[in-house]
Amino acid sequence: MKITGEAKLLRIFVGENDKSGSIPVYERIVLKARENGLAGATVFKGVMGYGSRSKIHTSKILRLSEDLPIIIEIVDEVEKIEKFIPIVNEIFENSKSGGLITIEKAEIIKYTSGH
Repeated sequence: MKITGEAKLLRIFVGENDKSGSIPVYERIVLKARENGLAGATVFKGVMGYGSRSKIHTSKILRLSEDLPIIIEIVDEVEKIEKFIPIVNEIFENSKSGGLITIEKAEIIKYTSGH
């Protein structure tokens, strides 16, 4: 697959402990992204953050949190990202978990497979 030009960056914030059935919400989102043919997805684990309830989650030893912030980033063509957002919303609703979805303009300079 080769993609260049105008694209969108979909950024999804969830909690590490949010579950969709028996699997983490972030994992369900990545699996659905692959199933829907998106170019790729990357999951980042935050070391500190807070969300809508203003509760601090941190990886500091003395305040060890088991619910650190997780960010999923997906970059692809505008149409594919827009079609994927309702799927993410459905995952949030079915899992009864909170989260944040943002979208930004992106320009793909180069995207090719390695081998």
